[in-house]
Amino acid sequence: MTPLLQVEGLSKSYGAHLGCKDVNFTLWPGEVMGIVGESGSGKSTLLNCLAGHLAPDAGRVILDTRDKGPRDTVAMSEAERRWLARTDWAFVHQNPRDGLRMNVSAGGNVGERLMAVGARHYGDIRAQASDWLARVEIDAARVDDRPRAFSGGMQQRLQIARNLVTGPRLVFMDEPTGGLDVSVQARLLDLLRGLVRRLGLSAVIVTHDLAVVRLLADRLMVMKDGHVVEDGLTDQVLDDPQHAYTQLLVSSVLQA
Repeated sequence: MTPLLQVEGLSKSYGAHLGCKDVNFTLWPGEVMGIVGESGSGKSTLLNCLAGHLAPDAGRVILDTRDKGPRDTVAMSEAERRWLARTDWAFVHQNPRDGLRMNVSAGGNVGERLMAVGARHYGDIRAQASDWLARVEIDAARVDDRPRAFSGGMQQRLQIARNLVTGPRLVFMDEPTGGLDVSVQARLLDLLRGLVRRLGLSAVIVTHDLAVVRLLADRLMVMKDGHVVEDGLTDQVLDDPQHAYTQLLVSSVLQA
């Protein structure tokens, strides 16, 4: 089996401030990788380098693209990365307003991504949009409502539908449950877990919430000050942490 994603020596600095340093990992098809750490640990910098939002200072991000096989996305042109962002990968923002067009209908938000990959038949686009609204537990009757009329949890579910409708090979998620009420978080996590299982999704999820990675991630990387200090199977890392920083993270959750 060919790895879906191979990350080699990825590093990024902002002047004298270290974002991430010499990160290496392999992600296999159907696998979910969680990345945890406190604010400033480098996890968001790493995610944005992986997704092509930031240019790393060094390293390679090799994606097994569906059309041309393994390619280093860092070496791609901006136009090639934009095309990948519409086809092979997707990005779920913490704030759904960053990933939605708030003045376009719910169906239009989902349909735009279909049109970006060549869909043109209005009836088919509308039918697929309605189907995906139902998949993320939004009443299909609201297909013509605008996202600004939705709650925060519904906006996040809509953003997920918009991202998944074209069947991306890899989904990046940045604190997907952040900023939501506890009950809304739980519902969204159940939805994500179901989608991951049913669709066989591959994903990289950044979060500060260990409960999120416990539920969703197969493997886990722990970051501190831009470095990966521990990695392994999620349950193994959380149940028997080896690094002092990981032990502190786990114990702080248990004592909360």
